[in-house]
Amino acid sequence: MAFDAEIRAALIEQVRRFVTEKCIPIEAEVGDNDAVPQSIVDEMKNLGLFGIAVPEEYGGLALDMETECLVAFELGHTSPAFRSVAGTNIGIGSQALVLFGTDAQKSKWLPGIASGDLIASFALTEPEAGSDAGSLTTKAIRDGDHYVLNGTKRYITNANKADLFTVMARTDPSTPGAKGVSAFIVERNTPGVSVGQPEKKMGQQGAHICDVIFEDARVPVENRLAGEGEGFKVAMSVLDKGRLHISAVATGVSERLIKEMVNYSLERKQFGKPIMEHQMIQAMIADSQAETYAARCMILDAARRRDAGEDVTMLASCTKLFATEACGRVADRAVQVFGGAGYVTDYGIERFYRDVRIFRLYEGTTQIQQIIIARELARAAKAGKL
Repeated sequence: MAFDAEIRAALIEQVRRFVTEKCIPIEAEVGDNDAVPQSIVDEMKNLGLFGIAVPEEYGGLALDMETECLVAFELGHTSPAFRSVAGTNIGIGSQALVLFGTDAQKSKWLPGIASGDLIASFALTEPEAGSDAGSLTTKAIRDGDHYVLNGTKRYITNANKADLFTVMARTDPSTPGAKGVSAFIVERNTPGVSVGQPEKKMGQQGAHICDVIFEDARVPVENRLAGEGEGFKVAMSVLDKGRLHISAVATGVSERLIKEMVNYSLERKQFGKPIMEHQMIQAMIADSQAETYAARCMILDAARRRDAGEDVTMLASCTKLFATEACGRVADRAVQVFGGAGYVTDYGIERFYRDVRIFRLYEGTTQIQQIIIARELARAAKAGKL
């Protein structure tokens, strides 16, 4: 739904207050404990954050893309681990159901996803397949009214808490590439489904990734999303939206880091004056602000175009590439502005520096975005639309 300005402003203010009052004060605690407290998860449920992209008839807020991005900017103002708690329910974990699910599938699972009582994860990446989704080896072989799944998925966000997995698996082993891949909803309690231990990561402590293993897991035919062999279409449709969301989160982090840089440089003195008065410091902060503003404008433009029904595949890749790379540069400058303090845990800057590195990898690496942008431009030129 398209929110009117007053309702949208009230929602954004609610999220902003939650981030400022509840999340920011415990960032270090979440990092040290590698866990987001259940009380915070419960507050996110009460705010409706697990269901912001789920249709209203299933208990969600049904935000348009522009409003979702505005919410994501606010969530980016604190450690990304908080957003990740609900992130898969908002994006890649639920959107395959929203976009391609049958009425029965939606009725069965979306209400629980919207409330946060069910956690959904997206199982695409494998030990030998990530960006090259067409090389998936997990198999789903039809056996009567079931498919039998075998294979391993890797680095699956929220897998250890997930109740449902959207799984991409090869239903036609004789068909190479993307055409032989189908999509399924697989429940966690399905016999033959197991989840590995959370990986130790560079950053984003409190957000977990794990292997998901399928060993002769029998999944009912009615759990397939879209037609057989249409899994790649499902995955790509989900990723378009997810890339805009991640771009907004990364830009929110950039905004937070700029605020930290400005405040610190106004207080910290060197050579008899606040370091903010030194032009080299001003240059780093100014560059960060200009790039972050550009990223925000790109994201909102692409989001509005998506809401208007335009194909935004190329624009989503443009925003993902620019916003996440910009965030990496802003985080690096923040460490530089803070100097030695930026390298010390107490100030939290080094944690953000580690946290944001993944933005340039998941939901399609920067290099994959470059390939998509070039491919879409070539297609447009060949169609006489460039």
